[in-house]
Amino acid sequence: MELMNIARVRWACRRGMLELDVLFQPFVENFYQEMSDQDKTVFIRLLECEDPELFAWFMGHEVCPDAELARMVVKVRGRPAP
Repeated sequence: MELMNIARVRWACRRGMLELDVLFQPFVENFYQEMSDQDKTVFIRLLECEDPELFAWFMGHEVCPDAELARMVVKVRGRPAP
């Protein structure tokens, strides 16, 4: 998977749900550029998920079945990753 430039990542962070915007936009502004390429790739994969799925994972209603994405959910939420 090819990495997106920062402008495309910022655009992809604009979601249909304010709750997701509030999580993604500050994360990208503060942490994305310093992340490893591997973490950037996982974050981009996360952005490709549907909003209802993301909302359930970020609000703790469901656990993401993909271990890499689940780790990124924890990272974006600001808790230490397992």
